[in-house]
Amino acid sequence: MTKEIKKSDTSDDSEECSRKEIQLACFLVGDQMYALDILRIKEVIRPQKLTPVPKAPAFIEGVINLRGAVIPVVDLRRRFDQPSVAKGQKTRTIVSVLGGKIIGLMVDEVAEVRNFTRQEIQPAPRFLKGEKSDYFLGVCQRDDDLVMIVNLEKILSTDEKIDLDGIQNDLQKTVVANQ
Repeated sequence: MTKEIKKSDTSDDSEECSRKEIQLACFLVGDQMYALDILRIKEVIRPQKLTPVPKAPAFIEGVINLRGAVIPVVDLRRRFDQPSVAKGQKTRTIVSVLGGKIIGLMVDEVAEVRNFTRQEIQPAPRFLKGEKSDYFLGVCQRDDDLVMIVNLEKILSTDEKIDLDGIQNDLQKTVVANQ
């Protein structure tokens, strides 16, 4: 079964803050369930042929060409320091907009889209400390499981964003020159 979710390229922050309910796309990375605000997602696609990028950070799986746009793909397993596994039938790439740039997030499975009220969402646990604690905005309950809400803005540090911009620009020039 193919799930495809499409949203606009931009989200209105004031609309996001005023909503009483929030729609979260729930996805698996390893055994843990994570979620991302549906307004941050452009679409969900099946994995495509990846082109490795020399000297890219270890969590960058490579880049894909999606309708003429060169998009870096972040392997969330690697980003969250989980062991890599072979890509399965349910592996998906969540295409999102981060700082005006399109980025792909490789996940093990996109499970569902669920509505949560603001009251159902709790702040991220206080025991999380350090740089990696910024990866999460909060936590909510899904049946018997806790779902960590991903802070898309913090998945990449400022330096990593700059590096990705350089990689994207170089590869886009190469694609245009080869056409």
